[in-house]
Amino acid sequence: MFKLCFNKGRFARAGVYYSVNERQYQRAVVALFDHQGAPLRADPDLLRGHADTFPTVFSSSLVQHELVANYSHLFWVRGSQPDLEPYLLLAHMDVVPASEADGWDAPPFSAQEIDGFIYGRGTIDDKCAVMGILQALEYLLIRGYAPRRGFYIGLGHDEEVSGYNGAVNMARLLKQRGVQLLFVLDEGLAILDGVISGLDGPAALIGVSEKGAATVKLSVSTAPGHSSMPPRETSIGILAAAVKRLEDNPMPRLFGRGPERATFQHLAHKFRLPLKFVMSNLWLFSPLLGRVLEMKPETNAFVRTTTAVTIFNSGVKVNVIPSYAEAYVNLRIHSAHLLQEVLDLIHLTVADQRVKIDLVQGFDPLPVSSADEKSFGFQIIKKTVLDMFPTVTVAPGICVGNTDSRNFKDLTRDIYRFAPVWFKPGDPQRFHGINERISKKNYEELVVFYFNLIQNFDLQQLPEPHSSVHEL
Repeated sequence: MFKLCFNKGRFARAGVYYSVNERQYQRAVVALFDHQGAPLRADPDLLRGHADTFPTVFSSSLVQHELVANYSHLFWVRGSQPDLEPYLLLAHMDVVPASEADGWDAPPFSAQEIDGFIYGRGTIDDKCAVMGILQALEYLLIRGYAPRRGFYIGLGHDEEVSGYNGAVNMARLLKQRGVQLLFVLDEGLAILDGVISGLDGPAALIGVSEKGAATVKLSVSTAPGHSSMPPRETSIGILAAAVKRLEDNPMPRLFGRGPERATFQHLAHKFRLPLKFVMSNLWLFSPLLGRVLEMKPETNAFVRTTTAVTIFNSGVKVNVIPSYAEAYVNLRIHSAHLLQEVLDLIHLTVADQRVKIDLVQGFDPLPVSSADEKSFGFQIIKKTVLDMFPTVTVAPGICVGNTDSRNFKDLTRDIYRFAPVWFKPGDPQRFHGINERISKKNYEELVVFYFNLIQNFDLQQLPEPHSSVHEL
């Protein structure tokens, strides 16, 4: 393990120092936070800017770089042993909208530092990983490192709108070239410290799957009329009743039938009694625990397919009864559910032929990746986490949101979703919310993590189970 000494203008490992002046550090931190969330433009000036920030990455003979779909970046880092199956590190550069008027403590695209934290949209989703990966590779190449196992780096530009141009085209390109990946590592879960009630100590959750998703449109068409002579039911009333039935009748409780079971089994020994006893006997207590978890929105997401009405449109004038009303429902599909099963349940719940139900888009939950003792990708990620944070408990987890990695499922058996971002109470609300931030210390830890991880992936065989004494 080593420490980045940004404040001293140095990068050190094993007594060897590399100059990183304050100007270079500031440029690295700000580089991807000053574009107001827009994708990186494919123009020469901007590419020169990235080459200035990471000169060794862009000049090394080991690294091949190409633009995909004009804005996404795909890197290939050649390994010395081509017989070793490559892997892919994924991150994305785009962000969701943000406005200072929403109540931010600092302008959301300023990368302003306050009390040791860098504030900005994308600091945790997901530019910390973008910069962490590139910064780590830069330092490795500076020290003359040449990997044994080749690997790809994919930086998408449209993950927040499903990656249809960036990730989809990067995956298509690799597939056309006949690439098969040992595994993929993308964003997703994090290190939770004080977030899980009753858990003794922090937990690093490595996502081994992610929920499916669907957007469903409900619509009602009736005859228009004047508000002075209203019918018994209007288009708005009919649709509102259908929406209310969906909210009053949530999808069935499925806790314990997906990857969330393994999460609690791995963490059981870190809970205090009586939760420790409950978590250690899920064969008996899964129904009870499911009822407890469904009481809070953030844990209800692990229990079932969730239903959220996100858009409702109708009416254009206060004295006109509208002829049309529509609502959009966003569903996140539990691993034990299939998309078609969810659609069937919606039809049964709405139970009104006047309500038209259309699937706008959707997909099944992602396959569950391996996380046993023979799982190379999972165990190396776990080892790297424990090397840096020996007091952390590592467990497989489920992502309730979706990532670019789902577009690569045809290229690998295993997809993992994790970055060592520390979430303390209140931090999950910053995700897509106001005052998104990352501490300078945590950003430093991300660079260290990827620096160590890339080297650990050079192993041809899994090491012995983790202990406190090891060598890299």
